Amino acid sequence: MAPDLLLTARNLTKKFGDFTAVDGIDVEVRKGEAFGFLGPNGAGKSSTMRMVGAVSPVTSGELRIFGLDPETHAQQIKARLGNCPQKDLLDEELSVEENLWVYGRFFGLSKAEVRERATELLEFAQLTERRADKVEHLSGGMKRRLVIARSLINNPELLLLDEPTTGLDPQARHILWDRLFRLKRQGVTLIITTHYMDEAEQLCDRLVVMDKGAIAAEGSPKDLIARYSTREVVEVRFDADDHGAFADSLSGIGERMEVLPDRILLYADDGDAATAAIADRGIDTLSTLVRRSTLEDVFLHLTGRTLID
Repeated sequence: MAPDLLLTARNLTKKFGDFTAVDGIDVEVRKGEAFGFLGPNGAGKSSTMRMVGAVSPVTSGELRIFGLDPETHAQQIKARLGNCPQKDLLDEELSVEENLWVYGRFFGLSKAEVRERATELLEFAQLTERRADKVEHLSGGMKRRLVIARSLINNPELLLLDEPTTGLDPQARHILWDRLFRLKRQGVTLIITTHYMDEAEQLCDRLVVMDKGAIAAEGSPKDLIARYSTREVVEVRFDADDHGAFADSLSGIGERMEVLPDRILLYADDGDAATAAIADRGIDTLSTLVRRSTLEDVFLHLTGRTLID
C-alpha cells in the first residue's frame, strides 16, 4: 500500500441477507484529498461508510484503512478516525463544552488536553459564545457544527462525514461548507457521502457516483461533467401534465434530450442557440431556462434517474 493511500477497497461487498447494499466496489482515497460518494438514498453510501469506520463487518472483498484490516485492527483504526454520522447523537442534557469533554475522554486524552482541544474546536465551529448552553437549545446547524467539532477532538488523520448537511437550511449548509473547506485547506483528509450535487461540487476533489450499490463513474466533478454532459442545459416547461407529448417537437435541438415528469432537458454546448431554435419553431413554452451542467445531469445520464428519486 502506497504511503499516501489512506484507504483502499477491492471488490468491497456488503450484504444483509439476500440484499446486496454494496456490490463489489473499488475505491482509493489519498492523503489530503476530499473524496465523495454521490448518490441517492439507498445507493449504498452509508453502508460503505460504516465499513470504512470499522463498525460494520465486510461481507467480502478487501478493505484497508491506514494499511490495516478493520476486522483485526478496528480499535487502532478508530483511534485515528473522526466520524460524523448522519444522526447527531449528542447528549442533549449536557452543555456544548461538556459534550466535547466527554468525547475526548473516550480517546484517553487528559483533562488538560481535552479542555485545550475543546477551546480550539469551539472557536473553529463558531460556538465559543454557546459553550455553556445545553445542546437542546441549539439550532440544527449549530448541532451539526458541534458534531463535526466533536469528531475532531482526537486530531484524526481521516474524517468521515455521512450526509453532513441533510436537513439544514441553505444558510446553515453554507456555514458548514466553509468549516469543511477550512479543514481541507489544513490538510485533513475528508470522505463525504451526499446526495446534494452542489455539495459534492463544492467540497470534493474527486468522487464516485453510486447507484444501487455499484459505482457508475469516478473522477473530479469537472471531469465527470465534461465526460457525461454538455456545457449547458436548457430546461423547458410546458403548461401540461404530460411533458413527453412535447418531445417530438423539440427533437434535434441540442445533443440529447431527457424527458422528466415536470420538464424537458435539452443538452447543448450553446444554450442560447438552443433556446433560439425553440423560438424559431414557434413552440409555445411555459418557461425556458438556460443553466450550466451539474453532477445531477451526470447522474441522470448514467442512471436515467434524478438524485432525489
